[in-house]
Amino acid sequence: MDFVHPVKAVIPGTQGKVLAVLAETSAELNLRTAARLANISPSQASRVLPGLVELGLVERREVPPSSLFRLSRNNVAAKAVIQLARLHDTALEQMGAAADAMPLRPASVIIFGSFARREADSESDIDAVVIRPDDIDDDDTWTEGVEQWRQDVRALTGNTVEVVESPLSQAREKLASRSQLWRDIIRDGVVIHGATLDELRDVSRA
Repeated sequence: MDFVHPVKAVIPGTQGKVLAVLAETSAELNLRTAARLANISPSQASRVLPGLVELGLVERREVPPSSLFRLSRNNVAAKAVIQLARLHDTALEQMGAAADAMPLRPASVIIFGSFARREADSESDIDAVVIRPDDIDDDDTWTEGVEQWRQDVRALTGNTVEVVESPLSQAREKLASRSQLWRDIIRDGVVIHGATLDELRDVSRA
């Protein structure tokens, strides 16, 4: 899935570009502003917006000499567009819920890389760190749980998922290391389950 431009990915063409712009603001936009933000010509916007108004997705208010447009946020279809626009945050929430449902819960799950930076498109991997509590053995149950979580996230997003595993006892050492991987995790990491990066450092000191 293209998480940078989810609306345009699902609704291709000029309509998707216009709806993506309108979903990102509650303000009214005139035709030229909507066209500029959507990176289309005013003539393209003028062909698309009346149809969206007719469908009920977009509201139009006349303020001569201009018309102002905004997404009709009470419209059922418009709500679906808004959900698409918020797809990144929804995906993070559901990844966290999947981690919480693992038979042996991790101490922490951290998403990093392009997805954490909100730069992930359909070709991007989703990079994750899964930290295993020290009182849980690295056995088949743990391994199967991590693999099931990886498959769940793959199905959830459509993107390939790469998992880095680490026991909790090694967390502080790795977080303090100067390796590029862990520097990237500290810089970009988004915790979706369990202990934060600061809490992992504290726990590791104990």
